[in-house]
Amino acid sequence: MFRSIIFDLDGTLIDSRAAILDAFGKALAARGIEPRIPWSAVRIGPPLTETLRELIGDRDETLLDALAEQFKAHYDTSGYRASEVFAGVQELLDALTAAGAHCFLATNKRIAPTRLILSHLQWEQHFRDVYALDRETPRLRDKATMLARLFTAHALAAEDTIYVGDTPEDEVAAAANGLHFAAVTWGYGKFTATKSPRFATVPALLDYLSK
Repeated sequence: MFRSIIFDLDGTLIDSRAAILDAFGKALAARGIEPRIPWSAVRIGPPLTETLRELIGDRDETLLDALAEQFKAHYDTSGYRASEVFAGVQELLDALTAAGAHCFLATNKRIAPTRLILSHLQWEQHFRDVYALDRETPRLRDKATMLARLFTAHALAAEDTIYVGDTPEDEVAAAANGLHFAAVTWGYGKFTATKSPRFATVPALLDYLSK
């Protein structure tokens, strides 16, 4: 059994797509802006400002900051509650916690809504620590840096630590830190070429993590 298991959040443990798109829609509508790409093409998972740039096709930092505040005003007050837990994930976390696994969270989602979601779902007891890019000042550069910070802070051993995520970016971040990786295929990313084990169901993932 892996002693330490680090999870991504969006697309891995929860389906937050509808909640996030609704908040983006409200932010753009408040400014009278039409998205430059179809809503179906919006990537879920990248940092907030990066997605806003794709949505509006503009790099104006003042405008992006204003839209980000509009997004947060909705998502951080009530929007986050619309996120849904993927089938079987609650049982996965319960089983891993009962087995004594050390579980962590490392996500591109901002730390404020991440903690709100964990509280809403009553998941705080499942995670020994939670990392996000904006958890520290200055903001962490990327997921690879985030995992490195978590890995060092908790003195984890690479040989028995695994990162579980739904995008190639997650896999790259794990590889940069010498960590095992498990690719879940029910999320938002597509793994076209990966040597990491892939899982289409939560029970299959649990079986692998528990061996």
